[in-house]
Order: sequence, then structure tokens, then C-alpha cells
Amino acid sequence: MAFGIGSNVPEADAGSVRGTQRKIACECWFTSTGKIVPLMLKIQDEDGEIQTIREIIVHSQEKKQYAGVPSIEYDCTLGVRGQSLRVWLIYYQAENRWVINFR
Repeated sequence: MAFGIGSNVPEADAGSVRGTQRKIACECWFTSTGKIVPLMLKIQDEDGEIQTIREIIVHSQEKKQYAGVPSIEYDCTLGVRGQSLRVWLIYYQAENRWVINFR
């Protein structure tokens, strides 16, 4: 008779997302192998204006779970008003929504 050691262990969880999160709209390209590539994003600035960002450099991507919610986290550099900004773009698969997390 087993005591369940190791038999009912849930998948590893990344914990909670740190930093400031904001909702975004993201245009993506889905490759034939199922990989998701962010192409452009739109975000509302402090003045309520919608800003379009097309300069996205993806350094890496990793599948994660935050509080059991599956997501894909993209480590990116954005070109914003002539400056480079390092961020995480997070795609929550179950909710089909994107957020940006400023470092």
C-alpha cells in the first residue's frame, strides 16, 4: 500500500508574476509547427492614447505556469520612441490574452 509519495505531485509552478503588468493587444504569427511569434503590440499609455510598437526582438520564450494557469513567457526588447525597453510578454493560453510585464 503506497502512501502517495510522488504519485500525486502536481506539475512545477512558476509561482506568481513579479513586476507591473498591463493588458495589451498583440498581433502574432503562428508557424506551421505551432510556435507563436509576436509581431506587433498595442498598449494604452498614461494619457489614454493607444501606442503601436512594431520593434520587437524576442530573446527567448518559455512555457510556464502561474498559479496553475499555463502561459508562454517571452523575454523581449522593444523599440519605443528611440529607446530600448526590456520586458516580458506573457500569453495566457487558456484565457487567450496577452499582458506586458515591465522589469
